[in-house]
Amino acid sequence: MKNIKFTEIIEINCTPEVVFDLTQDYNQRLSWDTFLKKAHLIEGAVKADKGVKAYCVAKNGLGMVTEYITYNRPKATAIKMTQGPLIFKSFLGSWTFKEIKKGMTEVTFLYSFQLRFPFSFFNQMVKRNLESNVKKRLRDLKIKIEKNDPLKEL
Repeated sequence: MKNIKFTEIIEINCTPEVVFDLTQDYNQRLSWDTFLKKAHLIEGAVKADKGVKAYCVAKNGLGMVTEYITYNRPKATAIKMTQGPLIFKSFLGSWTFKEIKKGMTEVTFLYSFQLRFPFSFFNQMVKRNLESNVKKRLRDLKIKIEKNDPLKEL
């Protein structure tokens, strides 16, 4: 069975460094990420980096442990699921941050996942739900950043 993939993109009026730092700061994560009700680094980690694991729980109650497989500030991060809900056979996510003009960043969010049988019958429904949640998360991130002065610490 092949992976289901989708990408969402938004432009944010801010530098890639500020956007990257906010999205990867687990002390700030719940201040903008409306999809999650819990988000923290585990195994003694104090900041995100390659090899670091995080535990996140969505508002629907599904929790997942992920590990950073890429951490390239301020350009990109990627995670893979190491433990998760039974529904997922595999799960990968990535963020990319590209300065498209001075002070303007294009943020791209990509998900790739595979559902276990018999959940795989619901591939398109799960994809649509995740796409909707990612769009909302990106809009909320944009609002959080653009309502703050990007020169001061968020």
